[in-house]
Amino acid sequence: MFFSFKKEKEVIERVIQHSDQVEECLAVLAKTIESYLNGDIKESKLLARKIRSIESEADLIRHDIRTKLYSGAYLPQIREDIYKLVESMDKVSNAGEACGDFFLNQRPSIPDELKPQFLSAGQETMAIKDPLKEAVLCYFKGECTIDTVRGHCKDVGIQESLVDKTEWDLTKAIFTSTIDHSHKIHLKQCLNSIVEVSDRAEDAADQLELVSLKTVV
Repeated sequence: MFFSFKKEKEVIERVIQHSDQVEECLAVLAKTIESYLNGDIKESKLLARKIRSIESEADLIRHDIRTKLYSGAYLPQIREDIYKLVESMDKVSNAGEACGDFFLNQRPSIPDELKPQFLSAGQETMAIKDPLKEAVLCYFKGECTIDTVRGHCKDVGIQESLVDKTEWDLTKAIFTSTIDHSHKIHLKQCLNSIVEVSDRAEDAADQLELVSLKTVV
């Protein structure tokens, strides 16, 4: 019994470390987008490469969590759900890495008149890291009620809805502009790479809510 509890404590510590990596990934991505829009390509390249390093560390932590889970931490009926949660969190950082790579590799040409909206899209999307991190800490530290955890998960959904509105407005601005159609498509792809982060964060919050309904750590 003590051995099992020790393993669970180790999993909790690693999950929190993983969520730290995801949070840092999005924080660095926000700076990457801002630097790019300000014309500081050199800085944005350095930041995008840092995202890759952070995401790689997150992957290593995820693999370690999987090993600990399948070595006996937690009851079998909850073990898989916890790993699915970690996987869904990892997809958030994966989306962050993909977005950074988009800016680094494809170098989208963003018209000056659209830069403020792209900046807002980046800031609002990356802000989703805050309620998501709160939800994860709340659950795994065992310091909150299920209702409190669900409240943080709901905040993730609210933030994602704000991102959706920004995405809709910016999409309209792109396609009603006078730039050529191929340029519009590329800008829309750029926007998609940004908001994909919030979509994956909402998926992670949904998975956390499912886990919290089954048990409280």
